[in-house]
Amino acid sequence: MFENLSEKLQRVFKNLRGEGKLTAENMEAALREIRVALLEADVHFRVVKQFIEEVKAKAMGEEVLTALSPAQQVVKVVHEELIKVLGNHQSRLRFSGQPPTTMLIVGLQGSGKTTSTGKLARWLSRNGHSPLMVSVDVYRPAARRQLSVIAGQARLPVFDGAPDGARPVELARAALREAEQTGRDVVLVDTAGRLHIDEALMLELQELKAALSPSEILFVADAMTGQDAVKSAEEFHKRIGITGVILTKMDGDARGGAALSIRQVTGQPLKFVGVGEKLDALEPFYPDRVASRILGMGDVLSFIEKVEESIDQKKAEELQRRIIEDEFTLADFRDQLRQLRKLGPLESILSMMPGIGPLKDLKNVKVDEKELVRFAAIVDSMTLKERANHMIINGSRRRRIARGSGTTVQEVNQLLKQYAQMRKMMKSFSGGLLGKRLSKLKLPGF
Repeated sequence: MFENLSEKLQRVFKNLRGEGKLTAENMEAALREIRVALLEADVHFRVVKQFIEEVKAKAMGEEVLTALSPAQQVVKVVHEELIKVLGNHQSRLRFSGQPPTTMLIVGLQGSGKTTSTGKLARWLSRNGHSPLMVSVDVYRPAARRQLSVIAGQARLPVFDGAPDGARPVELARAALREAEQTGRDVVLVDTAGRLHIDEALMLELQELKAALSPSEILFVADAMTGQDAVKSAEEFHKRIGITGVILTKMDGDARGGAALSIRQVTGQPLKFVGVGEKLDALEPFYPDRVASRILGMGDVLSFIEKVEESIDQKKAEELQRRIIEDEFTLADFRDQLRQLRKLGPLESILSMMPGIGPLKDLKNVKVDEKELVRFAAIVDSMTLKERANHMIINGSRRRRIARGSGTTVQEVNQLLKQYAQMRKMMKSFSGGLLGKRLSKLKLPGF
């Protein structure tokens, strides 16, 4: 996400660093480039105008122009303003003092409402809640069936006990009664959508809001539709008063205009972003972390949280010891590849790494997930001695390993090369300040 914008902004800052000193003239030129970069990223023109004015007021101040590292000061100003545009702080879900809490999931047809309902239920269940889902879309026969299928995949309950012909409000009230009787503390109401905003849809949503008094009305928007998503969110907010936004397909949106506009235009926060098709591919939205990723500073905190969710701590501690003692073997390398696959799409993981130092080229890495499977097969075709000591793998052994794994000698060579690089990188990370900080978190490889 944000690849195009990130690349252009980093180019602007690189040009500024090349200047001997910062002047009003080259600062104006940089601001023009930033404006163009934001507009090309499909950021709403009002948001761009306000953003540039705020950055200019701060960046043209005496404190920045006379600083020892003026370009770094400009980056700091842009970073602060991006955080402000994105919402300053993470906006958490609101829960009713008297359970069950009701949350309405609203949006246009095709935006990903039903899938997002399932993802949110999964996230809630992993964070100490017991959700119940219900679809009140009585117009599309497949809608309620779709939610039932997703609920089955998530192994979470869905309410489907109302008689045929029940109205949306009746369905929602019946689900609330079911939640009260079964001890469920959150009811997620997946509402009907339309291809466009119309009066009938708004009246139905207003009726549901009046009947249920929901703690949250979450608008689901497709990030790929850019400013259309922003306009729809603005209209929904005017008519029913949304409390937050779930932006889907963020992993496929290289521009990011919707994410950067929606908070400013609607006045309501982005609460979650969808970053993949799997049910666990829903992340809380952190303005400061996203601003850092846009500016190439990485998002190590999100990476750490993903690792802590997915990695076996005992195995991580053992691996950490082996790396420190220079015992990282090919078998460990294979296990690391398997662990990495648990973290989700690898390009998404790599995008969290800061674009500095030894990690600066990671954003250009194109990951073939099938390659990880091939690499694991290659290691599995080795003998125990070969896994323990890669130095004994000569030409004849490489040919045998290639035949046994259904790969080529070139692929075996590629694996051994990447293993050597990873071993070297991990050894360097196990020392120094970064290694010391990460080792406290017991991450694999540190």
